[in-house]
Amino acid sequence: MDWQDYKEEFLEIVYDNIEREGCEALIEWLEKSDFFTAPASMRRHNVFEGGLCKHSINVYKRFLKLVQAEYGKEWERQISHESVAIIALFHDLCKVDFYKTDVKNVKRDGVWVQEPYYKMDEALPYGHGEKSVYILSAFMRLTREEALAINWHMGEYDARVKGGNTYSLQAVFSKYPNCFLAHCADLMTTYLDDVHYDN
Repeated sequence: MDWQDYKEEFLEIVYDNIEREGCEALIEWLEKSDFFTAPASMRRHNVFEGGLCKHSINVYKRFLKLVQAEYGKEWERQISHESVAIIALFHDLCKVDFYKTDVKNVKRDGVWVQEPYYKMDEALPYGHGEKSVYILSAFMRLTREEALAINWHMGEYDARVKGGNTYSLQAVFSKYPNCFLAHCADLMTTYLDDVHYDN
């Protein structure tokens, strides 16, 4: 599969599950951005064209499985399918226009060659989860739970938590269990579903 296949699957999930006002404008914006061709990271997971889109699809599938396993047949009484899709598919909008391609010199079999690689060149340095909420809120109104789940999807790996703000993370996970499930879906996807790199 290539990035165009991932894009088609992503849009199918969107159109099947999201009716929120503003969604069409968001998709138009994504089409003009690098969202569908960007990698998910520089070195760790899904470092390939379309990796970000594929990661978002994987998070959606994991999150849906987690809420269904947690709540059973009546899971939609706890969280709507639309919310699952919004949280999962758009949690990493912060990575739009974030990675750029460049070349570096690498020695292969004793010969120096130029290889392409991704580097960070952030157009909007606003943070991570909070940046995704900021971008998404420009297009659609989010529920409190959606905004919190996207904002804190990095969990204990969030720079704010590393800086000492553990209270907010603990509070959101205990008051909004679906936010914790969204974090778990992101973590599980990164290490179990995405293409993983050790370098």
